[in-house]
Amino acid sequence: MPRSTGVTRTHVRVVDAGVARRHTVGVATEEPLEIRVRRGAHATALAVTMRTPGADHELAVGFLLAEGIVSNARDVLAVGHCVDGDTDPEQALNVVSVELADGVVVDLGPLARRFAVSSACGVCGKASLDQLELRGVRPVPPGPTLALETLYGLPDRLRWHQRLFDATGGLHAAGLFDAAGTLVVAREDVGRHNAVDKVLGWATLNGCLPLHDHVVLVSGRSSFEIVQKCLVAGVPMVCSVSAPSSLAVDVARRFGMTLVGFLRGRTLNVYTGVERVRLGPA
Repeated sequence: MPRSTGVTRTHVRVVDAGVARRHTVGVATEEPLEIRVRRGAHATALAVTMRTPGADHELAVGFLLAEGIVSNARDVLAVGHCVDGDTDPEQALNVVSVELADGVVVDLGPLARRFAVSSACGVCGKASLDQLELRGVRPVPPGPTLALETLYGLPDRLRWHQRLFDATGGLHAAGLFDAAGTLVVAREDVGRHNAVDKVLGWATLNGCLPLHDHVVLVSGRSSFEIVQKCLVAGVPMVCSVSAPSSLAVDVARRFGMTLVGFLRGRTLNVYTGVERVRLGPA
């Protein structure tokens, strides 16, 4: 099945009213990505995640941000696909190495993960709210207040940029918006958490952290790992077109975030942080 970035062409039998016909369609590309951290000549493999190829450098940096390994662009000397002698040339594009700055102090040993995870779950590695606090993660500042009309417009703005979804029907998306509802950056992936990593990795590499004046919108639901990733980046408001999980609500409540779910058409649910939603006239 030949593929382009994000889309793989395959043959199917389309059955309509009992009549089958042969057709060629695009499906979302899913391949493993190994994330490595490098110091000089020494590299440590931290994780393997199933993702849609594209924005791999951003995904790797966003993952490291969520893990607490890097905190800004200065912590990253270089990011690149591996082309060294230890990597199979055919798999070089599925391995990304992040070289850390000399001043970054982190014990990589306990963090190393040598297992594959599915695209449906996070690789956050922080299973409790208490552990987030032990990492030094603090509640977000007040941030902006958004009018209902601004929030209502976010899904359509994100949907307009979901080009791979249009081609496959099988990809999630995450978008970073400013307080006026303007889309700053959007990314797609087979995994929601990967799409968020790509967005937050972009923000990290472009020196935009912390994201105290921004909103993140995700397709599908909001889970613990998605809210946790946004929290580490300083995002005060996380929205989704579907429901949040119970632990996502707990994270948002403890750290002072606004969590919006079921943002569809002209309806939404505010689970926490209603003070950032302007319910009256704009």
